[in-house]
Amino acid sequence: MRNGRRGTTYPRRSLHGQVAHEIGLRIVRGELAPGDILPNESDLSAELDVSRTALREAFKVLAAKGLVEARPRTGTRIRPRQAWNLLDPDILAWQFAVSPMERFFRDLFQVREIIEPAAAAIAAEKQRPEDVAEIRRAYRAMVEAAPDDQPEDDWTDADLRFHQAILSATGNELLGTLGSLSEAALAISFKLTTSRPSGRLDSLPRHKVVLDAIERGDPAAAREAMRGLLGESIDDLQNVLGDKPAKPPARRRHERKRTLA
Repeated sequence: MRNGRRGTTYPRRSLHGQVAHEIGLRIVRGELAPGDILPNESDLSAELDVSRTALREAFKVLAAKGLVEARPRTGTRIRPRQAWNLLDPDILAWQFAVSPMERFFRDLFQVREIIEPAAAAIAAEKQRPEDVAEIRRAYRAMVEAAPDDQPEDDWTDADLRFHQAILSATGNELLGTLGSLSEAALAISFKLTTSRPSGRLDSLPRHKVVLDAIERGDPAAAREAMRGLLGESIDDLQNVLGDKPAKPPARRRHERKRTLA
């Protein structure tokens, strides 16, 4: 198993890992629909040219991700989409390979708009020196990784650290866990929103406004700054995906401009 933070959750090079990858893609593409029963082991192992042992191990991987379930006397069935672990790194990768996932990212940003502005406000209210220092270190790492000639993963890691440090600064363990659970999804969205030339450099001032408000201990300003940051990111994402920018919820454009000034 790879140990990278956003690595796959099964050994892709193993035979059962390859089988899990193939079946997982079929499920995400819709070739195997919720409620469908997979072919019996004999037929499927013959089709994929693998042993039944490898197939069973692949089923275990897919079951752990919520994609399939085994039922006595009926076989292995595809589970409804709402049962899938949509934040699983492999499911994210399979979905992204199939389509740009506009709906998923809209849902992700809606969750972020509910949680992160409040988290920034709490971080500013508590203003614990060690937490502020970690947010500042993450921002400085973003500055170093911002030029287009720097590795993309360095930027993504720094951006993740910034947002996760703010969640951690609330002192709420559940919020900190949420940041870890959504890590793979956030990483993909960060890469998309800063994929255009100078996208990283353009993103820095938005993050600096959030950092400054937290450092000042100004909860209201921190909340609005995070709203502005997320709003601009939503617009960037929609432009990358080819959508017409939509008016971000819970704020007005003139408010966002004032926040980022």
